Amino acid sequence: MNVTVNGKRQRIEESCRTLEDLLSRPEWAGKLVIVELNGELAGREVYGETLLSEGDRVELVHFVGGG
Repeated sequence: MNVTVNGKRQRIEESCRTLEDLLSRPEWAGKLVIVELNGELAGREVYGETLLSEGDRVELVHFVGGG
């Protein structure tokens, strides 16, 4: 399936079906993020039940500490 993540079109495996699956990928695992799916904010409580579809646009914003 093809989705756009942070402005970059990506082909993701069929086993990556939900936002929770996407966030468990190595590049996002363990990071505190805010998720926007197709222009709408998605709360953490719905990650596991929010299915990804062909052509979805996902924006993942993660926090970085420092000073």
